[in-house]
Amino acid sequence: MAQQQQQLQIDILLRKLTSVNPEDQWSAAAEIRLLAKGNADNRVAIAEAGAIPLLVGLLSTPDSRTQEHAVTALLNLTLCEDNKGSIISSGAVPGIVHVLKNGGMEARENAAATLFSLSIVDENKVMIGASGAIPPLVTLLSEGTQGGKKDAAIALFNLCIYHGNKGKAVRAGVVSTLMKMLTEPGGGMVDEGLAILAMLSSHPEGKAAIGAAEAVPVLVEVIRTGSLRNRENAAAVLVNLCSGDQQHIVEAQKLGVMSSLLELAQNGTDRGKRKAAQLLELMNPFAEQRTGDADADADVGTSRGSVRDPVTNPTTYLFEGNLTTYLFEGNLTPYPF
Repeated sequence: MAQQQQQLQIDILLRKLTSVNPEDQWSAAAEIRLLAKGNADNRVAIAEAGAIPLLVGLLSTPDSRTQEHAVTALLNLTLCEDNKGSIISSGAVPGIVHVLKNGGMEARENAAATLFSLSIVDENKVMIGASGAIPPLVTLLSEGTQGGKKDAAIALFNLCIYHGNKGKAVRAGVVSTLMKMLTEPGGGMVDEGLAILAMLSSHPEGKAAIGAAEAVPVLVEVIRTGSLRNRENAAAVLVNLCSGDQQHIVEAQKLGVMSSLLELAQNGTDRGKRKAAQLLELMNPFAEQRTGDADADADVGTSRGSVRDPVTNPTTYLFEGNLTTYLFEGNLTPYPF
């Protein structure tokens, strides 16, 4: 009986979604948002009743309240994995991007969270990246609340797993925003900023933009004083910057990175040790040259052995193991709203 009553309630709400009365649309979207918030069975029932296309249609409504409830209801429905495909096939992405660009702040942030949830699915990364979502996500990364910035960061991170989206993020100006996140006192976004930078640094445009942003001093400081994970990601960025670039190698050495790398190579995680070893190997010829010059002046010959990376492939991908839990150690599922 309770299930029948719930289904009847959902059917009534769906009829209100199609009403010509804006108040009916607003109140129905708000109730569906709440029904989908905390109950997995409701998420299935709402989708099966046909709510998703109706909610997608409301993303372009001029009523900001209805728009916010519609995008947030879709966000809550994405917490059911089976609903993600239905949302994509209903053509939701352009509407979500519209809200991300033009909605109120809460609607924009919930749109970002919806894209974050949808972009966990690999085949959605290309479509979302092609939809124009990346520039407004970068904008939100600098303008949003702390929670909104984190949702935008995870969405960008997910999207940039696809190599073709990295250049789009760089061209949208994400590197300067990420660098501010690393140096902003009390910003609380260092983990996210470094993880995205480490991913972008493997792309030619990303490497050039990070180098132009004078990132080396910041990266060296993180390697010296940051958490283990941040030291790993900073070392990963520096590996890519220094590969084939003597200027960055010399700059990092002058800033005293060698002792920090030796410590990371001994006491870091497995990935941190590998990145430190790669950097030490890149820097070793220049260290040998400087040591040799100094020893020649003192008439003392010294030879220093190189540090070899034990990994066969020196371009180890940023995230080894579970991509979706590496950056954020908790649950990578958005919270229902």
